[in-house]
Amino acid sequence: MAVTRTPLIAGNWKMNLDHQQAIAFVQKLDWALKDAGHEAGSVEVALFPPFTDLRSVQTLISADKIAFAHGAQDVSAHDSGPYTGEVSGAFLKKLDCAYVIIGHSERRQHHAETDEIVGAKVSAALRHGLAPVICVGETAEDLEKHGASAVPAAQLRTALAGVSADAEIVVAYEPVWAIGSGQAATPEQAQEVCRALRGVIADTLGEDAAARTRILYGGSVAAANIAGFMREPDVDGALVGGASLKVDEFAAIIRYQKHVGV
Repeated sequence: MAVTRTPLIAGNWKMNLDHQQAIAFVQKLDWALKDAGHEAGSVEVALFPPFTDLRSVQTLISADKIAFAHGAQDVSAHDSGPYTGEVSGAFLKKLDCAYVIIGHSERRQHHAETDEIVGAKVSAALRHGLAPVICVGETAEDLEKHGASAVPAAQLRTALAGVSADAEIVVAYEPVWAIGSGQAATPEQAQEVCRALRGVIADTLGEDAAARTRILYGGSVAAANIAGFMREPDVDGALVGGASLKVDEFAAIIRYQKHVGV
């Protein structure tokens, strides 16, 4: 029997929206989807606000019974202690976070996060019952030098070392050359890499894990191109950056099934 993977549309707000703006945004997004007759449950929606917004978003989602999951944009590899400025997975779990983004290209670039650090953070997330959204991807230089999928596959292999076969993880492929450029990968390019990443999961965690794990595409995702990505067999959703900050655009991405010609 084939495993059905519920599509996941994740909005990474990056360093945008304070906690009051976050409340307004979540309410407007919920209203926009309801007005459009969106079927909650056909797609999982997850929001990734800055740390300072998480409590406000959690409270609103809980009080209004809004069908969104939420998560953090990073987590410490440590559980507690003298780590000024870091946030423990235990704290995120107390805020009902379901997910945490780990190894985003901006963390790798600006904070010198290595594959080993990413692996330690993945372990920390799983220790606290958070599903890591493990980001992998290549720069234009990597692509030219190593070819498609070599770098992301190697990054994922390291991140999965020590992960148990039954762990809930999400993988996000983000070609660094596409992020914020307005120039997305083609659906065919995304599929080629996502298929290779599924192969890595099969090799490291087994075929069952590979069949149930969702692999997202991230990098200049928009309402105009989401349907093409979602038609590909190994693309199970999207990690959306800039477009996740615009209510109408993000609502249209979430409702991609209305404009997928399949």
